[in-house]
Amino acid sequence: QVQLLESGGGSVHPGGSLRLSCLASGGSFSSHSMGWFRQPPGKEREFVAATSWSGGETYYADSVKGRFTISRDNRKNTLYLQMNSLKVEDTAVYYCAAPPKDTGTYLEAELYDYWGQGTQVTVSS
Repeated sequence: QVQLLESGGGSVHPGGSLRLSCLASGGSFSSHSMGWFRQPPGKEREFVAATSWSGGETYYADSVKGRFTISRDNRKNTLYLQMNSLKVEDTAVYYCAAPPKDTGTYLEAELYDYWGQGTQVTVSS
């Protein structure tokens, strides 16, 4: 059973940067691909980025490609999301998630079994 805890959210101006972290415990972190999702206010949860267990494969939503970078440190059981050139439309609660271990890297939220509690990111002028 994997427990996930996000941190690093906050309030920034448009054009600013934030780095989110997700600390995993209770399972074999390096056996799981990982993903970041977000839920903007009044909208449904949406895919942001995903990475394979090794970090060798990464996938991004078109809306964040070129601005966000997903990475992981398996020695520290930690997943990261570096967010640059933030826009007002990036405002959302951000969640890290893990699918079952030893499976693929997915973009679909329904394929993820483990979720963190979320961290708020607010971008406003």
